[in-house]
Amino acid sequence: MNDYSRFRTRILEKKLVPEEGIDFVSSDRHGAIIVFHGVTRDHTDQRKVLYLEYEAYIPMAKKKLDEVAMEMCNKWDVRVSIDHRLGKVKIRESSLIVAVGSPHRQEAYEASEFSVNMLKETVPIWKKEYFDGGDVWIGDEQGFRPLNYNCLLYTSDAADE
Repeated sequence: MNDYSRFRTRILEKKLVPEEGIDFVSSDRHGAIIVFHGVTRDHTDQRKVLYLEYEAYIPMAKKKLDEVAMEMCNKWDVRVSIDHRLGKVKIRESSLIVAVGSPHRQEAYEASEFSVNMLKETVPIWKKEYFDGGDVWIGDEQGFRPLNYNCLLYTSDAADE
């Protein structure tokens, strides 16, 4: 099996469906499927969260997602699906779904944990948290802000042009 048939990555503007990832990674030779399902929670520390909004530099984000998935396939005997959401994500909705299929559970667990850690470190997808009384880019307390160029950022308006 070549590397590109062992993984799939997608950046989507619609609600994520865990079963699509499960279907992709399923195989007769797999004894384990692990699904990481990242959802929006209703609080951060003492703040009541209303919703999140994700933006991305899509060409680089897709490239980095592919690199993470390929590295997972190279380190472990796994099949991988990674879906990341863009736009507004309400409480209890999915922002990230990572599905990993493997002959054995330990490899699936390790690959899944690796993927979430690497995505947070390397993929240019930015999260803005809206809460009672304001909003903040996550990481902004350290001076982080995503690039502010319309040609680089995902916006719903850019998709209509």
